[in-house]
Amino acid sequence: MTATPPAGRDPGLDSLRALAVTGVVLGHWLVTAVVTDTGTLRAVSPLREMPELAPASWLFQTLAVFFLVGGAVATRRPTTPATGGHRRRLTRRLTTLAGPVALLLTVWAIVSAALLAVGVERETVRVLFKLAWSPLWFLAVFLLLVAAAPLLARVHPGWWFAAVAAADLVRFAVPGAEWVGWCNVVTGWLVPFGIGARWNRRGTPSRRESVTLLAGGAAAAVALVTWCGYPVSMVGVPGDGMSNLNPPSLAVVCFGVAQAGAAGLLLPGLRRTSGLPVVRHVVTALNWHAVPIFLWHQTAMISVTVIATTGAVALPGLHTPPDSPQWIAERLVWLPLFAIALTGYVLATRRRRRETVPPADPAPADTGRDLASV
Repeated sequence: MTATPPAGRDPGLDSLRALAVTGVVLGHWLVTAVVTDTGTLRAVSPLREMPELAPASWLFQTLAVFFLVGGAVATRRPTTPATGGHRRRLTRRLTTLAGPVALLLTVWAIVSAALLAVGVERETVRVLFKLAWSPLWFLAVFLLLVAAAPLLARVHPGWWFAAVAAADLVRFAVPGAEWVGWCNVVTGWLVPFGIGARWNRRGTPSRRESVTLLAGGAAAAVALVTWCGYPVSMVGVPGDGMSNLNPPSLAVVCFGVAQAGAAGLLLPGLRRTSGLPVVRHVVTALNWHAVPIFLWHQTAMISVTVIATTGAVALPGLHTPPDSPQWIAERLVWLPLFAIALTGYVLATRRRRRETVPPADPAPADTGRDLASV
């Protein structure tokens, strides 16, 4: 991995993507606990046991930033004939992305079969497998939007926002129409994606525009949570009757609009600080290895948790129920070990990535490169 990003990349967008990667990983590690208090492994969220911590989820819900950056990059025109047309580039990069995803699913299929063969309860295996592959839904939606990027770039994101609002109105007002909310799995993320595409057409957003998005989106999200019954948590909480993420709700979309505004305000500063050697190294590393980080971060957490169950004692912050603020402090102690395990998985897949993702392609001109990055 080179410490210097390929020529033509926007360092500000790379920095935003790096922040989004970090937010997703830390968020999953902090809001997901695999405990052993019932004799089997089960997934529990500290937000379920301590709902007063739900506002903290707003710090780690960074999926909208992924789609924002994706929209900005995917709608750029090729700058060199060598990159080919949109279809050719998309096909090439879809092929390269299929390898890491297939590897993850294959490894977990083998692990699941082995666990069942040695007598591990089926429910335990189901919980572990679900945790490992659950992030893949994001890739499916993202790939769909990137594939349709040339068409989507022509649509103002306000139309997608209106579609989300209409879907929420119907699913909450009409009995039996809850299924309409699942339309938001696509239209909900089209809002930040469309804002990113708008950045590409009109250039870096003005400070006034960014402040408007930040203030308006945040005010709308707070209003929906306070007066309209939307959950405070911006991530899914097992056992809750309603989720802002499954399917995406109007509240999480408004929050995504606010994040787009914040990103616009941060962009000039991120471009300036990207010249610092330490920042450049970290941002480049996170972007280069974003695929294995995203695919394997849950597996890293699971690996540490399961290996540690071989002892006779339930380890605080790892196997114990997340039912007190003390658990949060104990959990933080385990994060470096999760990071070490994740580094091992990244290094294990590094050679394959080098073979399949040539670093020479300029990302801003290459939609598929953005796919690989996310």
